Amino acid sequence: MALAARRLDASRLRRDVPLAPYTTFRIGGPADVLYDATTSDDLANAVITCRDAGVPWFILGLGANILVGDRGFRGVVVRNAARAFRFDGPQLWAESGAIMQELVLAAVRQGYSGLEHYIGIPSTVGGAVWQNLHFLSPAPERERTMFIAEVFESCEVLLESGARRELGRDEMAFGYDTSVLHHRRDVALSVRFALTSGDADRMHRILQENLAWRGARHPWLDIHPSAGSIFKKIEGVGAGRLVDQCGLKGHRVGDAQISHLHANIIVNLGSATAADVRALIAVAQGMVAERFGQHLEPEIGFAGEF
Repeated sequence: MALAARRLDASRLRRDVPLAPYTTFRIGGPADVLYDATTSDDLANAVITCRDAGVPWFILGLGANILVGDRGFRGVVVRNAARAFRFDGPQLWAESGAIMQELVLAAVRQGYSGLEHYIGIPSTVGGAVWQNLHFLSPAPERERTMFIAEVFESCEVLLESGARRELGRDEMAFGYDTSVLHHRRDVALSVRFALTSGDADRMHRILQENLAWRGARHPWLDIHPSAGSIFKKIEGVGAGRLVDQCGLKGHRVGDAQISHLHANIIVNLGSATAADVRALIAVAQGMVAERFGQHLEPEIGFAGEF
């Protein structure tokens, strides 16, 4: 049964708001309307309201892994600030706007293992589930890719029909950088994770190892804003490796530059535009296709008008 919409809190409706400050790329034009949803119920209501009114809408979490167009977004950007979470023993319930970094640290403090591998990755819970957040651990005894699906238990979603439903792991169609949420307009409202009791010393060692590994190989967002990896993984080859072999590290268009640290990351040197980034993406795609016959497919999402 579809839910009826309630009137949105007018005090949280803002017009013509630049979206650049709400993205890790620090790029993006204005949204016609920006609305802060502060609970999962509020998030569901905002989406239902937009759907019922026939207004284009878009949900924005931490703004990582996305490029917003220079002309902004025509419609309503719903900023997911629904960040409540709680532990019931090793089971963790979190609203989809909860920040993964905060959950990681809270779980370790509680003595629960399963999330410590994702320290330092900018993401909300909803974003983590949407893309099946993953991390290749640097430690020899666990040198494999860790996926959020491994600790996922269930997700409450708002269906396109307006009804709310709990989806289990088997229904999420998790894959590399994907889930069922990629292919439907369902909205993640809250998630349950099944953690386990962990050894405090081991978990803290993992936190430090992973932070050090990321710090040495990825540009720091507060110095060089980025959206993370630009291109999807090419099995057995590596998208960044191909870009690097084309000699493109340091190549720039305007203030968008392929990072000297990681060839699969484009950084904003200060005043990069979405047009700069898209032009640089095209340069990398063209050179890799010409030299290696491989197609680089963007991993990041694109929103708004370019």
